Amino acid sequence: MVLVAGDLSSRLVPDGLWALAEPLLPKFAPRKQGGGTAPVDERQAFAAAVYVLTSGCAWQLLPDTFGVSPATAHRRFTAWTRAGLWRRLHRAVLDELGARGELDWASVIVDAANVRAGKGGSLTGPNPVDRGKKGSKLHVLSEAQGIPLAVAVSGANTHDSQAMKALVRAIPAVRSRRGPRRRRPGKLRADKAYFSVDHLAWLRERGIVPRIARPGIESSERLGRHRWKIERSIAWLFGYRRLTVRYERKGSHFLAFLGLAAALTCYKKLAKLTT
Repeated sequence: MVLVAGDLSSRLVPDGLWALAEPLLPKFAPRKQGGGTAPVDERQAFAAAVYVLTSGCAWQLLPDTFGVSPATAHRRFTAWTRAGLWRRLHRAVLDELGARGELDWASVIVDAANVRAGKGGSLTGPNPVDRGKKGSKLHVLSEAQGIPLAVAVSGANTHDSQAMKALVRAIPAVRSRRGPRRRRPGKLRADKAYFSVDHLAWLRERGIVPRIARPGIESSERLGRHRWKIERSIAWLFGYRRLTVRYERKGSHFLAFLGLAAALTCYKKLAKLTT
């Protein structure tokens, strides 16, 4: 069996996902060259980015079946990253889930995980759990059932708690089945690494009930019936092999892959509802 470019693109980027992504793509003016160049098939370039994320392969090893050169695919990925495509796509998928009442705003859950960064670069730091080798930390905030709402990247030596406020602020205003858009959860659940008097007060000021384990008083194990959901979310994200080891020198590119992974994770949930 021979898999042609169109078939591969449709498999990696289903029609439903492309319908959400295509209107968000920035417009590119064709290059003015002597003989002219064939226009880039945007769906195939998008599928190439998904393939790199999913397989973990290097850009220069991109198969010819995509119909776009590795350099062209990488240029598109870079331009889309600068345009904020991945964050907007993530929000678009969340809007569809929210409109169907599939987001559980009773609480959000926060956690983080480290990855090695072999080439260093921005948003890296010595990993205290990997003999001080360069690494990055993925920060994830999900709704009550584990659907990722916000993601971030920092150096591996950044304390988990330092990302909490940024993640809460990054929760997008998402469509609801009825009424106005929503972005405020009822509670925030986290382990004792996130505990501080400042965090408790900050959350309460915003009408969010903190459910954060208190060091020396409460065991993080009390979060067990909720914590597994965020751990499952992080496992979903690590299912995209480009995130398991960081190869990008630019922190913005690694964050872009994380944002695309979050959007695809949410879309899988949406696809199950529409089939």
